[in-house]
Amino acid sequence: MSADQGTKGDTAQLSTVKPSVLVVDDEKNIRRTLEMVLSGEGYRVVEAGTAEDALATIENPAQPVDLAIFDLKLPGMSGLEALEKLKGDEPTRDLPIIVVSGHATVHDAVLAIKLGASDFFEKPLNRERVLVSVENCIRTARLTRTIEQMRAELEQRYEMIGTSKPMQKLFKDIDKVAPTKASVLITGESGTGKELVSRAIHRLSPREDAPFIKVNCAAIPRELIESELFGHEKGSFTGANVRKRGVFEQAHGGTLFLDEIGDMDLAAQAKVLRALQNGEIIRVGSEHVINVDVRVLAATNKDLGKEVADGNFREDLYFRLDVFPIKAPALRERAEDIRVLADAFNKNFCKENGLKLKRVDEPVYAALMQRSWPGNVRELKNVVERAAILSSGEITIADLPEDPHASPFEDDSPQPAAGDPLNDPSSSERLTLRAYREAAERRYIVDTLKATEWNISKAAVTLGVERTNLHKKIRAYGIKRGEG
Repeated sequence: MSADQGTKGDTAQLSTVKPSVLVVDDEKNIRRTLEMVLSGEGYRVVEAGTAEDALATIENPAQPVDLAIFDLKLPGMSGLEALEKLKGDEPTRDLPIIVVSGHATVHDAVLAIKLGASDFFEKPLNRERVLVSVENCIRTARLTRTIEQMRAELEQRYEMIGTSKPMQKLFKDIDKVAPTKASVLITGESGTGKELVSRAIHRLSPREDAPFIKVNCAAIPRELIESELFGHEKGSFTGANVRKRGVFEQAHGGTLFLDEIGDMDLAAQAKVLRALQNGEIIRVGSEHVINVDVRVLAATNKDLGKEVADGNFREDLYFRLDVFPIKAPALRERAEDIRVLADAFNKNFCKENGLKLKRVDEPVYAALMQRSWPGNVRELKNVVERAAILSSGEITIADLPEDPHASPFEDDSPQPAAGDPLNDPSSSERLTLRAYREAAERRYIVDTLKATEWNISKAAVTLGVERTNLHKKIRAYGIKRGEG
C-alpha cells in the first residue's frame, strides 16, 4: 500500500466509523453536555468522574479509547497528573488528550502542552471548538500511527540480514561510522547491497530524520549530471524552463548517496570535491554560491584506485571520499547466510503478494548454496521469488531456475560412483518407496548419460525430457561426470 492509499483509507475510515472518546470531569452536567455533543456526531462516549476511574478505563483492553478529555481540576489525582502518567507509560504514550479547565492560567496551558496534551481550552465549552479539536486530534494521531507503521515497514524492507563473520564485521563498521560526519566509500560487487549499507548508516546517524537522497551517477547523461547534482537556473540551457534544485540542495541537513560514483564525469567530480571541502555549490547558469550541509556517502563496484591510476577519477576526490571505506561482502563470502536470506525473501514475497507462506524443501537450500552467485544477493532474491511463483504449496528443486553460470555437473573431473542402494539388499529394505524411485531414476539418468558419452542434449532426447529439466535432475542428484 502506498502512502497516499494509506492516508486516504485512514481519512475515509475516520469519516464513516467514529471512534470512542473518554470524558473525565467531576461535574455531571459537563459530562452530559459533552456526551450529547459528541454522540450527536456519532462518537461513542465513555464517562469517568475521577482520574483514577479514567486510568482504569483506558487500561481496559475490552474498551479501547481513541481520545480522552480531562478536566484540569479533579478530586484526588488532577488532570495534569493523569496526563503526565499517561504520557510516561509506553502503552498510552500516543493517546491524544485534550485538557479543559474553568479556571485556567497561561501557566496551566503551557504546562499541559509541555506534558503532551494535544489541545487545551477553557470552559464554558464551545460546541464547534470541541468538535473541531476532537476531529483534528484523532486524525493527527491516526496519521502519525500510519506514518510510523510505514516507516517500520520501510526499515524492514531495507534491513540487512546475516550472521556470518563478514556481515558481523560490516555491522560493526556501520555502528562505528554512522554517528560521525565522515564521508564513507562503500565498495562491493553488483548486487551486494551497497544501498542498504548507506541507508543503515543514515538511519543510525544524527541525521536520521533529515532527507536521504539517492542519485545513480551511471544513469544520468553526462551533459545533465551537473544539473542533477547542483541544480540550474531558468534559461541556463535549452529545455531549462524553470529553476531546479539539485540533489545537494534537496539533501541539505541530511545524507546524499552517490551510487556508482566511479561513472561520474571528471568535470562534475571537481564540483563535488568543492561541495565536500567547502560546503558550497553553484547552480548551472548562476554565479550565486549556495551553502549546503550534506553528508556524502558514495558507492561503486569499480576499483577506484585503478581508475585514479588510469586518469578516470580524481585522486583528491578519491581520498576525500575514502575517509572510511566499507566493503559489502559478496554472497559467496557469506554462504552460511543463504538459508536465512532465502527464507526472508520467500516470506516477504508471499506477504506482498497475498500468498500463503510456502514451505521450502530441504534440498533446495543445499542446491542454492552450491551456486556461485555472481549476481550476489540480488540474484538470490530473484531466484527465490521466481521459485515461489512456479511452486505449488512447496518450493522444490524442480522449481529452481537453471543456473546460467555453472555446468550441470558439480565437478567435471571423473569421480568414483557413489554407493548404489539398488544393488544393496540390506540398504534397499530400509528405503522408502520415494527414495527407491529416486535411486532408480538417478541410476537410469547416469546410464543414459554414459551411453550418450555425457552429452546433455542427446541424453535429454533419449530420456524424453527437456534439457533444462535434465540439468535440474543432475544437480539434484549430485551426479558427477564419469560415474557408472
